[in-house]
Amino acid sequence: MLPTVDFCGMSLTRMLIGANPFGGFSHQSAERSEGMKRYHTPERILETWERAWQAGINAFVTNNETPHVVQSVERYRAAGGPMQWLAQVSFRTIGSMEKAIDLVVAGGCRALYVHGALTDALYEKQDAATLRAWVSYAQSKGLPVGVAAHAVEAHYWVHELDLVDFHVVPFFNCGSVHTTGGDRFRLEDVFRATELIRFLPKPCIAYKILGAGRLDAAMGIEYALRHIKPGDVINVGINRQDRDDMVEFDVALVERVLKELPA
Repeated sequence: MLPTVDFCGMSLTRMLIGANPFGGFSHQSAERSEGMKRYHTPERILETWERAWQAGINAFVTNNETPHVVQSVERYRAAGGPMQWLAQVSFRTIGSMEKAIDLVVAGGCRALYVHGALTDALYEKQDAATLRAWVSYAQSKGLPVGVAAHAVEAHYWVHELDLVDFHVVPFFNCGSVHTTGGDRFRLEDVFRATELIRFLPKPCIAYKILGAGRLDAAMGIEYALRHIKPGDVINVGINRQDRDDMVEFDVALVERVLKELPA
């Protein structure tokens, strides 16, 4: 097992496995996204999770709306899969945030967080009441509750409200994909994101640390682990189309970096 941290009462490995490649969210091109989606059948997703567990990862993150990914989670949980599930929650296809929360809790998630595009929208409107209602409802289920947001300003706003148990912070502010249909990956965002993460007293999940495949894995993983807090974790999407042993390769990089970090 990779080294673990106490993350809101959960024992999480410093690397989690993400699911954007599984759902076909490449943040590169429509062709790339469609290829990812075709490749990642439930069987391949389940195989990748098993390899992640064998490589030393103890938790995965998925959204709650991509049908074949949701099906994969249901199959994994029904079969007694050992990894913990952290759910990214939206309600665009479900009807209400409360119903979406009920579904992931019933499905066995160990923690949940609000989708970044939703948090961004609430920040733009300064709608603290809605966010407070969502977080309060989720926390009533007895689970750790966090928020993702693409804009660092939104995370500072949530911090001032002091509502959540953890933050989910992207290294790149690519929220434009949800508002204008484009992708924005600018290197200066990385430095603002790590400054934010180190400022926040709550634990953080850092994601898009490799810029959706734009950065070298060794360089990106090393930079991330050296610039987040010791109690934070990274979430890395895996696309075995590109490299069949990507899980094991990334885990080995994480192990190497953590051995070099000061105790």
